[in-house]
This record gives sequence, C-alpha cells and structure tokens, in this order.
Amino acid sequence: MNFLEYTDTAQIALYGFWIFFAGLIWYLHREDKREGYPLDTHRVDRRGNPETVEGLPGVPCPKTFLLADGSRISVPDPARADRRPIAARQLGSDDRYGPDVGAPLEPTGNPMTDAVGPAAYAERADVPERMLDGTAMIVPMRLAAGWSVESRDPDPRGMTVVGLDGAAAGHVVELWVDRAEPQIRYLEVALQADNRHVMLPTGFVQYDVGQRRVVVVSITAAQFTGVPPIASNEQITKLEEDRICAYYGSGHLYAVPSRSESFI
Repeated sequence: MNFLEYTDTAQIALYGFWIFFAGLIWYLHREDKREGYPLDTHRVDRRGNPETVEGLPGVPCPKTFLLADGSRISVPDPARADRRPIAARQLGSDDRYGPDVGAPLEPTGNPMTDAVGPAAYAERADVPERMLDGTAMIVPMRLAAGWSVESRDPDPRGMTVVGLDGAAAGHVVELWVDRAEPQIRYLEVALQADNRHVMLPTGFVQYDVGQRRVVVVSITAAQFTGVPPIASNEQITKLEEDRICAYYGSGHLYAVPSRSESFI
C-alpha cells in the first residue's frame, strides 16, 4: 500500500507538531522538578524507610548553573533538601494504618514561628537580594540617595502601628525601599513594649491617614514582639524576608483561636 496516497504534507506537519509539543510538555514538566522533588511523605515502606514520590516523569539529572555573582549551584542536590522537622501531627491516625491519607496537620508548638501551614517558608540564602552593581536591593530610605516620599502621599513615619485588637504596638521610624522597583517594601517599627525595631511588610498594612495610624489586621499588638528579627539595620536577607512575611501571614489563621475554627 502506498503511504503517500493516504496522507499529505499538512497532515505530516500536524503529526510532527503533536510529537514536538508532547515532547516539550514532557521536558518542561521534568525540568520543574529540579527543586522540591522527590516529595517526602509520612508513610514508610516495608523496610521502614520513608516513602518518596517522584511522579512521571522522574527527577532529572543534576545540572549546574552559573549565578550572577559568579557562584555555581547544582540542582537537584540531595544535600540541599529541606529536612527541618515538622512541628505538627497528622490528624485521624489509627493503630493499623497510621495517619489518614490527606488528613490535615495540627500544630504541636507555636504555629506562627514553627513554619507550619501559612507560616511555612523556604530556607532561602541568608544574603540580601542584589542590584546589578552588587549593592543591596532593599535598604532603608536614609541610605537610598535621591529617594523621598511623594508630597501628595502620606508619609508613614511617625504613625502609630496598631494590631487587630486595636491596641498600639509602636510607631514607624523608617521606610525600607526596593531600589529595583521603586516602592516601599517594609516599615521599620519601634515597639513601645521594649523599644526593639521590627520589620512590617507593606502588604499587610492599611493606612488610616485621618488618625495617623497604620492598621495591621493579621496579628495583635502583643504579637509584634514575636516578629523575627533581622541581623543588620542596613539590609535584609532573603531568608529574613521569608521568615517575616510568613509570621504575618500565619496570623490570619493563628493569631487568635477563633480564626482557626469553622464558621459554623
């Protein structure tokens, strides 16, 4: 049978595109498993070893990347796997089969600082984000030459910071700006409880200009003392950013007991 009698160029091109596109999907799906895989589970195999899940396609072979600062990183890298213990227990366990598949985790400590649920964060490098010239990207406005607050916008400095309970936690003493994307990233807050300075991400802020207040609905005033600190008063690292944002984010579920309960 003559194959060409039942096909044409357009049909061959279509089949070729399907094969190419299927291969592209396979390649991209395999590449996105360079970090975070294989997945750890709470189950163990017959030999007592923790079960892991790779899925299909499997984890790709290691590849080395040259970073902008001249360093190199190889992924996947089992040595960089996140092995932090999970400060939570899985609900619905029984003696025969262990925890129910898909059962939720219940925190066993302080969920706002134990990296559980909405407080989870990645262990990013403990170095600041950098500009192309190597300088820190996010800095206090006092160190950013030529930066100021637009005269038509309210200046948060000096405003009182209040928590979800309406109590005052402290006042804003400085603005931290992102020099790559001209905007305010953090408010530096001096706490009235112990006069320590903590960082407040602007994504968790509501401005009450009339009363000169900065309202934060994610945590209470007392919980500001638990905000993870930063090591320097001139820069903030990627790890510190993730920990701080995770703390405020967790407050929407864990700040007060009623938030973690059902509505009905």
